[in-house]
Amino acid sequence: MVSNMTKRDIRIRLIKTTLLSLGSLIALGSGLTARAQTPAGWKAHDMNRARPKMVTSSLQLPVAAPADAVVLFDGSGVSQWRSEDGGPAKWIVKDGYMESVRGSGYVFSRPAFGDVQLHIEWAAPVPAEGIGQGRGNSGVFLMGLYEVQVLDSHDNITYADGQAAAVYGQYPPLANASRPPGEWQSYDIVFRRPRFQRDGGLEKPARVSVFHNGILVQDNVEIWGPTSWLKHHPYESHPDRLPLSLQDHGNPVRYRNIWVRDLPEWTSPGPSEDTTKPVITLAPEVLDRYTGEYRDDQNRRFIIRREDSRMYAQIFSRPNLELLVHSKQEFGMRWTAGRLAFDLNSDGEPVGVKLLVGRAEFSAKKIK
Repeated sequence: MVSNMTKRDIRIRLIKTTLLSLGSLIALGSGLTARAQTPAGWKAHDMNRARPKMVTSSLQLPVAAPADAVVLFDGSGVSQWRSEDGGPAKWIVKDGYMESVRGSGYVFSRPAFGDVQLHIEWAAPVPAEGIGQGRGNSGVFLMGLYEVQVLDSHDNITYADGQAAAVYGQYPPLANASRPPGEWQSYDIVFRRPRFQRDGGLEKPARVSVFHNGILVQDNVEIWGPTSWLKHHPYESHPDRLPLSLQDHGNPVRYRNIWVRDLPEWTSPGPSEDTTKPVITLAPEVLDRYTGEYRDDQNRRFIIRREDSRMYAQIFSRPNLELLVHSKQEFGMRWTAGRLAFDLNSDGEPVGVKLLVGRAEFSAKKIK
C-alpha cells in the first residue's frame, strides 16, 4: 500500500476523515476486552485470512477502447494526468506505457469522474524485487480515495486484503489471476460512487466490481469507506466527481491503455407522463366468459382464470400473471407492458386472444 504516507494523509485530511481504531474495544466498567469488529469480521492485513487460489486467464491484451470512452492514456503522453500539486505528471513515458518514478508522487487524472467503467492495463517490474507489499506495489484509486490494489502477486505471499485486485484492507479478491512480472495484465472496474444526503450523511456506500484479466474477483462489494493502511476511515461527504489517481509506491510499475466510460445513475426517471390506462370493473359472470384454455398454432397454452374479482393468466409456462381489465377487448398485465387483446364474437364471447409485448405478437384460439 503506502510508502509516501505524508501525501496520502494530506489527501485524507482534505476530506476531513477521522480515525476509527481497528484495535480491541474495551468494555467500559467490566474490564473485559471485546473482539475488534470490522464489516468482514477480520482485522485488516491479517495474514491468517485465507488467500484465494491461483486462476490462469487467457484474456488477450490490449483491449480496444469503445467509441464512447474517455481515453486517459494511449501511450503518446501524460497530458490527461497531473501531479498532486497540479503540475505536470513526473512519470516516465516510453514504448507506449507510463512508469511510476520513485518519489514522484501519485498522478491524478485531469478529468473528474463519479460512476465509471474503468479499463487499465499494468505490468509489475522485472526483475521481481522485494517480498510481500514491497514487490511491484502501486494502486488504482477511484475518486482518489478507494483503492484497488496493484501488486506483483505471482508467487508472492502477503496478506489477502492487500494482494493484487484487493479492495485494499477490506476485500481480498475471489481469485488470484496474477500473471508473472513483466507480463501485461488488466483491471476492468465497475464503480458506483457513494451517495450522500444534503446534510452530509451517508445515503449509500460505494460499490465496486473488478475483473482481473477477465476473471471476476470483486462482485459488487460494498466499500466501507476510504481505504488506507493500518486505518479504517469512515465516509465523509465529498463531491460527486473526483479525479482517479495512480500510486507511486516506490516500485517502477507500468501502465498503458487507460480508458473510462461514464455510467448513468443507478436509476432512471419514470415516464414523463402517466401512460397508465384506466381499469374497469366487470361482473364475475362476465369475467368468467374469458376463463379457460387457449392454444396457439404451435399448441402452446394460454390459461385464463378468475380468483374472486382478480384475473390471472398462465402464458406458455409463466403462471400467475395478474391481469388488469381495461375494456371488454383489452386486458393489461399489472407488472409488465404486455397486454391481451381478445377477439369477441357477436354474442360478446371470447373466441381468441392475442398477446402483444414489445413487437412480438402471439395469437391463440379458445378451446371449447
